[in-house]
Amino acid sequence: MKNKLTKKQALTKNQSLVLKALRKAKQPVGAYELLDQLREHGLKAPLQIYRTLDQLIDLKIVHRLESLNAWTLCCDAEHDSTPVFAICNDCGSVNEYFDENLTSNIAKISKKSGFVADRSIIEIHGRCDQCETS
Repeated sequence: MKNKLTKKQALTKNQSLVLKALRKAKQPVGAYELLDQLREHGLKAPLQIYRTLDQLIDLKIVHRLESLNAWTLCCDAEHDSTPVFAICNDCGSVNEYFDENLTSNIAKISKKSGFVADRSIIEIHGRCDQCETS
């Protein structure tokens, strides 16, 4: 899950620390958990974490999983499609997928209704293959 950053997108110290913590995580991580992990590195306030996460979202490096109130790495920083997350309710694994047809249909719905969407994230909850077969 390596993301390509240009020189214009050089990360700040806080961004690098949060990104490193997310890379180490095996599952999506909440802001307060990140804060606990990064206190020794100088991050002391929730606002620092939330601001940094918002910046990483803007850089298309991180996604917020709304239903979990947690953040995870983006698997493809170059995507223009709506991410679809398959979230296992048993083990907590999260897989990210992209579907151009879905993205196109969301745009058509927005255009038809006059609604101006600023982002869309789709989350599907259920059981992953491993949990389903065990």
